[in-house]
Amino acid sequence: MTEENIKWHDSSITRLDRIQKTGHHSAVIWLTGLSGSGKSTVANAVNVKLFERNVSTYVLDGDNVRHGLCKDLSFSDKDREENIRRIGEVANLFLDAGFVVLTAFVSPFRADRNRVRELVNNPKKDFI
Repeated sequence: MTEENIKWHDSSITRLDRIQKTGHHSAVIWLTGLSGSGKSTVANAVNVKLFERNVSTYVLDGDNVRHGLCKDLSFSDKDREENIRRIGEVANLFLDAGFVVLTAFVSPFRADRNRVRELVNNPKKDFI
């Protein structure tokens, strides 16, 4: 398949429409650290607080994603890079859908995090 066969289809409901309906902006909050450092705990605690305030949220947890979307990847440097790329793409879709996405990943390479930041950032600074 070539890229000429793939066309992006804009949603009939825009991100601005979602902001106006929900009353909040979307964002990606990227938590990183060593295994067992509390990333998932913090992400889920923030998730609960935001949910209590009627903010549409979703937690993308590294272990959970490794059970499905990224189960074909190892922990080599190359596969870690691909893991973060995939997560960035998924987070970007959630961002477009109006969610505050809390991510909890071991993402040791600054270049990988910067690629995700570039993917999701717009003038509103959606990557935290």
